[in-house]
Amino acid sequence: GPCTECSCSSGKEPDKDSNHTKKKEKGDRLCVPKIFFGTRTHKQITQITRELKRTAYSCVPMTILSSRDYTCIHPLVSNSSNRNEMCVELLEGKHGRSCSFYHGVHKLSEHYVLQSASRVYQAWDIEDLVSLGRKLRACAYFAARELMVGADIVFCPYNYLLDPQIRESMDITLKDQVVILDEAHNIEDCARESVSFGVTESQLRAAREELDFMVNNNIRQQHHEQLRAVCCSLI
Repeated sequence: GPCTECSCSSGKEPDKDSNHTKKKEKGDRLCVPKIFFGTRTHKQITQITRELKRTAYSCVPMTILSSRDYTCIHPLVSNSSNRNEMCVELLEGKHGRSCSFYHGVHKLSEHYVLQSASRVYQAWDIEDLVSLGRKLRACAYFAARELMVGADIVFCPYNYLLDPQIRESMDITLKDQVVILDEAHNIEDCARESVSFGVTESQLRAAREELDFMVNNNIRQQHHEQLRAVCCSLI
């Protein structure tokens, strides 16, 4: 059987057991890998959590990562066209305001943790989390991220796993974890999208005007001339 001593107390590498479960740094508890379950759309997550609720694994600690578009309940931010930027500005305390929902985030994450401890925990959907967030006046976006720490299964759209920038911003670490991709034939398109960017002709023209100004005012002329040439060729 696997060695029950931890590597720090024995001074040697712990034996690897058949399940490839890793020892934690302290104590001899086994560190179970998380399951990251990626889907193409948010709607598919709703279907999967509904199925999970019907199984014997409904009480497994879980979370759903999604954008502020689905989870923000702040009256100003949720109606903004740029939720991410407005949210960050509020949290940084710009213009002397803050977000009361963010400061109440623990009420929501602890609510689910308490349910889990008392065995009345049940698989939930993002809408359940948001409606509870409205009741408790707590931010569902950051609560879902906090719940990732203790979750055994994490549901999210593909790009949260495939796009390195999103992975980093969401603190997702896939090393030694289990990754399941639903309908994986869509992965190629998703990977292409995550490294693609669309611009309109009017945006290119506006960029060219700004670059003209830079060049005409001798501001890093050499660099801006090259960028202007790219803009002109694209137009």
